[in-house]
Amino acid sequence: MEAQTVRSPSKNSPTSLKSMFTRLLVAVDGSENSARASEAALELAEKLKADLIVLHAIIPPALYYHTETSVEGPVIEPPTHEKEIDLYLEYARRVARGIVDNTVSEAKKRGISVKADTPDATGSVVETIVNQAVKENADLIIVGTRGLGGFKKLLLGSVSNGVVSHAHSPVLVIR
Repeated sequence: MEAQTVRSPSKNSPTSLKSMFTRLLVAVDGSENSARASEAALELAEKLKADLIVLHAIIPPALYYHTETSVEGPVIEPPTHEKEIDLYLEYARRVARGIVDNTVSEAKKRGISVKADTPDATGSVVETIVNQAVKENADLIIVGTRGLGGFKKLLLGSVSNGVVSHAHSPVLVIR
């Protein structure tokens, strides 16, 4: 078997990192790993003079249904009133703005062109991140290894693994 040499792109090369990554999307959820992903995204955007999109996908209220246990096992009860759903969405949007605002304000301090995005997840969080990356023409998606996790992680699966599996652009996973 013949050894192959991999060359690093030169500064003037069309495949250099500067020309390769001009629009970065960082997905944040307020977790510790998300904060590390946010910091990595800020550093990369600053060094590469790239635009930054800060995304927090609002989880649909269906995933926050109340659960009770019966003889047959867990029973999921949907919100009984439209008002409950509206209150949840209002609260979730307020929390989302708080989560993205930290990164947005830091980006502005560093002179980074930044945009905040807090879409409602129509399906899964993974699908929302991947679709927003396509919509925004993101060259690189940055996510933390684990989000808020816990029982929700068992229900939803790993967001970072899902993004890696389904994204159309490179994904940087921050530990």
